[in-house]
Amino acid sequence: MVQIGSGAARELENIKLSRYACYLIVQNGDPRKEIIARGQTYFAIQTRRRELEKDSEFKAFNEDQKRIFLRNELKEHNKKLASAAKDAGVQAGLDFAIFQDHGYKGLYGGLKAKQIHQKKKLKKSQQILDHMGSTELAANLFRATQTEEKLRREQIQGKTKANRAHYEVGAKVRETIEDLGGRMPEDLPIPSKSITQLKRLSDRDKLQ
Repeated sequence: MVQIGSGAARELENIKLSRYACYLIVQNGDPRKEIIARGQTYFAIQTRRRELEKDSEFKAFNEDQKRIFLRNELKEHNKKLASAAKDAGVQAGLDFAIFQDHGYKGLYGGLKAKQIHQKKKLKKSQQILDHMGSTELAANLFRATQTEEKLRREQIQGKTKANRAHYEVGAKVRETIEDLGGRMPEDLPIPSKSITQLKRLSDRDKLQ
């Protein structure tokens, strides 16, 4: 029995949906509703996971190779994210830095890029993305791809709204990691070698 207003109730049948039906509903639903947002996050993660599982080359990668692959992916998607943010009204360099910080704050439990940089004990010239393991890079890749899609799908306009959207996506990714029992990004181990060092070693091996 469900309430239909004025204290009245009506009996409704339960409906069991197929996985595909659930997918269609959440992809076309209002992401401002928590259950829809959670559903979109779930299907996006599963889609990406299956893409990687089907990629036999990726499955054969060791940790260093996965890091290089994901860092390159993130580099390309960050360009797309920057373009989407610009279309939403994030124009100046400082504005984009603030926009990026909102995404990090959502994913890293309130930490900004500078604080993550300090936590990893990096030099000023070192980039935090080059000092992440494959799991941390994958979480940031998902944050970037989903924020870009959200900005374009919802046609978000204005710096404030764009910043909020980036924060919300980051927070949802963090929430999903927690639901799956994973370690929070800020608690993941810091690799001993940077991506730059790995690429240098890889290039040297190719020449030998």
